[in-house]
Amino acid sequence: MTLTELRYIVAVADEKHFGRAASRCFVSQPTLSIGVKRLEDELGVTLFERSKTGVHLTALAEQLVEKARNILQDVDSFKDLSDQVKDPFLAPLRIGAIYTIGPYLFPSLLPALKSRQPRLKLFIEESFTGTLRHMLKKGQLDAIIIALPFTEPDVEVQPLYQEPFEVLLPENHPMTRQPAISPDSLSSDQVLMLGEGHCLRDQVMDVCPALARRAKDGNTLVTEGSSLETLRHMVASGLGLTVLPASAAGLENYAPGYLVTRPFTQPEPSRTVALAWRKQFPRMEAIDLLIDVISKQVGPQINAHHQSA
Repeated sequence: MTLTELRYIVAVADEKHFGRAASRCFVSQPTLSIGVKRLEDELGVTLFERSKTGVHLTALAEQLVEKARNILQDVDSFKDLSDQVKDPFLAPLRIGAIYTIGPYLFPSLLPALKSRQPRLKLFIEESFTGTLRHMLKKGQLDAIIIALPFTEPDVEVQPLYQEPFEVLLPENHPMTRQPAISPDSLSSDQVLMLGEGHCLRDQVMDVCPALARRAKDGNTLVTEGSSLETLRHMVASGLGLTVLPASAAGLENYAPGYLVTRPFTQPEPSRTVALAWRKQFPRMEAIDLLIDVISKQVGPQINAHHQSA
């Protein structure tokens, strides 16, 4: 039994005519007839009743032809998948990003990738670092965008760009009179932070040790929020100040008179945004494109915006 013979019987069933079926399969009628007879002999059944009025399927043939049709569809799907693997930009690329990167990176990244490689489609996931790590190892994601440090066996990690932190304040806050803010000066203000589980929280604590001590002591001057957007709204409401990555500190969604950003004093604290993927991932052309677009186009845009703020 061969796939060619299955294609023959499906063609005969559809055309109800051996000559037209042969033309559809691009073979001579005797070749097709021999193939159908060979399959009938192997199965030990008669698939088609031939008469002067045409070709008719036997009752058993209807079931076998339907099964053959499903098999051929699966084979075609298998070939399509093989073609997608051979073409690194044909199949969707499944990308994950942590909550504090994805919403601010993807709006610039997606059109930039579309411009460079129109065929590439993306499947997007946002979550915590631990969840993305698990999904990457299980093959549910092809690459993840995270903040360093990040290590995992059998996973490659490529730094993409440095992103500075900024202080976001209500416009009437006394610190707005300073051109740059020292991390030590945050020790006595109401500071809004992300809750446990966000790697950004740990990074901010690292650059502002006084905040770490206050949070550890349960100091009420440190208030937690569930997302960066929530923190921005809380700052706009006058509940305190917060520390955000430069990409998340934009003021464009607020009317004048609510929010102000200030850089930190030098050396300016920052985080390293990186891409991670499995070492055996076969579509490295897609990974290389992703690295190139983020590191050379999107990352510099973030830093340029920070410098002009």
